[in-house]
Amino acid sequence: MENSVERRLNCLYRHLQKSSEANQQVLVLNSLNAINELDYGGSAPVVIGGMVLDIHAKPSTTAHPKTTTPGKVHYVTGGVARNIAECMSKLGIKPFMISIVGDDMAGNLLMDYWKSAELDTAGIEQRQDITTPVVCNLFDANGELMAAVASVEAIELFLTQEQIQRFSSNICSAPVVMIDANLNPHSLEASCKIAKEADIPVWFEPVSVAKSKRVASIASYVTFTSPNEDELIAMAKALSPLDRFCPIQSLSNGGSKPSIEYIFQMLKPAIMVLLKNSVKIVVVTLGADGVFVCSKDRPDFIKNLLRNIKPSSFGKQLFEIVTLGCPSHKLYGAKNFESRTSRLYAVHFPSLPASAVRLTGAGDCLVGGTLASICAGLDVMQSIAVGIAAAKAAVEVENNVPSAYSLAKLTDAQLIYSLAKVVCDQPMF
Repeated sequence: MENSVERRLNCLYRHLQKSSEANQQVLVLNSLNAINELDYGGSAPVVIGGMVLDIHAKPSTTAHPKTTTPGKVHYVTGGVARNIAECMSKLGIKPFMISIVGDDMAGNLLMDYWKSAELDTAGIEQRQDITTPVVCNLFDANGELMAAVASVEAIELFLTQEQIQRFSSNICSAPVVMIDANLNPHSLEASCKIAKEADIPVWFEPVSVAKSKRVASIASYVTFTSPNEDELIAMAKALSPLDRFCPIQSLSNGGSKPSIEYIFQMLKPAIMVLLKNSVKIVVVTLGADGVFVCSKDRPDFIKNLLRNIKPSSFGKQLFEIVTLGCPSHKLYGAKNFESRTSRLYAVHFPSLPASAVRLTGAGDCLVGGTLASICAGLDVMQSIAVGIAAAKAAVEVENNVPSAYSLAKLTDAQLIYSLAKVVCDQPMF
């Protein structure tokens, strides 16, 4: 009798229309083999960076300077690393968080929330002599960030390399390590060196334009990075200060909306700088225009570096659904990637229309969704599609991370994946 996986595979087989009949059968069999061969034993990914209490202020009418404006103020658990870790946990991957908070109202709120989610607190130090990081965000009536004030110096001052080194065993046994740029340069480098010694992939999240420049001292250790357009330019300037890069403001093309191809060509020099400085995969977030995924040659080699994974049942279901709906290697084509000539390979993934409430958690959930999917056994391209679906769900809620993810919500990944297209495949030099 057919099991449920075989029934789904047969259904998928009947609906694949773009491939020949023989190719359809190969894709289906590959999906079944991937599901059957996935190993679910191992340890947790590690996330290192800030835990922050966000204060979100949104006026109900147009805000005017020098006076108060009616509206709503919310306290929201935040911080780039914390948001990413929470998103991963809600997608079935429980990370080990390394961070620091104060023994104050904000710190207690963050710790209580973490414990209520049944997440490991062993790597989070709570101290009486520091003030918990707080960020105050002012939004416009449409949910776009107008201004923000960040008091997060405690992360830089007290999340030291010595504290991180206490958890070397967690880092060395992790399938992947995510670090955010709130860490000071010494702590960033210490985290990367520990991961490098154990051959663990590192994801660097730039956080902001100013802090993104900290990539300069760690680029050779970075496997993934996820800048937006402005952070990408800042990172490229930090790595290659004598070169000039096109300001994002000049991407408008005579007042009309620039094409995706035009945007890529304008950002390509900055992307090339990161890749030439040993970053393996550059994920450029474009807001409503989607995401570029750029690498030297095909990026699915990352999957071979990942090990010691133990997804929950949700993670297994996510793997099954995405594998069946997003055939692996669809975007890699038939080119011979064993050539000795390095190639710039770039794929554009679109975003999907969303009923936006607030945009602050979108980038973090994109990273969290991508990392959770990689840790569930999916390849990089499949994982990016899930990350974009997770980001879409995030902008439709008040909190930085949705209170829960449903598998139904994440089926958007199948549509995103089907609409992705290669925008560059050419020699780098």
